[in-house]
Amino acid sequence: MQLKAVDYQSPTAQEEFVESLRETGFGVLKNHPIAQATVTNIYESWQTFFDSEDKHNYVYNKGTQDGFFPQSVSEVAKGFTKKDIKEYFHFYPWGQCPSPLRPQLADYYAQANTLAQELLSWIEAHSPTEVSRHYSEPLSNMIKDSDQTLLRVLHYPPLQGNEEVDAIRAAAHEDINLITILPAANEPGLQVKAKDGSWIDVPCDFGNLIVNIGDMLQEASGHYFPSTTHRVVNPDGADMTKSRISLPLFLHPRPDVVLSERHTAHSYLQERLKELGVI
Repeated sequence: MQLKAVDYQSPTAQEEFVESLRETGFGVLKNHPIAQATVTNIYESWQTFFDSEDKHNYVYNKGTQDGFFPQSVSEVAKGFTKKDIKEYFHFYPWGQCPSPLRPQLADYYAQANTLAQELLSWIEAHSPTEVSRHYSEPLSNMIKDSDQTLLRVLHYPPLQGNEEVDAIRAAAHEDINLITILPAANEPGLQVKAKDGSWIDVPCDFGNLIVNIGDMLQEASGHYFPSTTHRVVNPDGADMTKSRISLPLFLHPRPDVVLSERHTAHSYLQERLKELGVI
């Protein structure tokens, strides 16, 4: 299995992109509408934020899960016992955020949501009839007016050499949401698990946009689109001294959206958060 970047402006982009999602759970786009300068500016601004003590003034609200999550409360991936080596900030348009940084994130949030709606329409258009007839509503409509879509600014700090044995930046996991949109990070490390169990590096050329299927779309499509396991591995050598900033947007349906006979978006999310120990 090999992941190749699909040219967003190609006349066959939709077919190539959806086929990649079907085969691997991941799709990579180049020449997409989101300007690289927008992403670079966010990386720079938030590196400064994570390097400052001011971040502790924005500690997350337990009830609403918005704000800064220090390493001490970092996630433990499902099936693992060690915390990931990361800290992060949860941004929602209605949530807390440092005032100087809000316009930048709000603008990116809006742009990425618009692109996500388009990509979801691609996925629906190229779903076989026996799959799409089970969608309770158009996929692109599932995220319309949702206040659950989460923009996470992730900081993987430089490694000190004294990290817990077996702890990595992000242990193998699947995402819970419909799809995740992720600009290529400023450092490599993202890997996807192939069908044969091997790990494949996701193309991280600066400017690429990485999209992956989440559990909710897997559920809604009757597992036609796979929510593929992925991870972020620790760097080697000199790269250990470098921070890594990442900017995933997790597209969540409205809570009332029916995914399948088993689950609404709300019930599925609650099940996962309990598994993760978040609630």
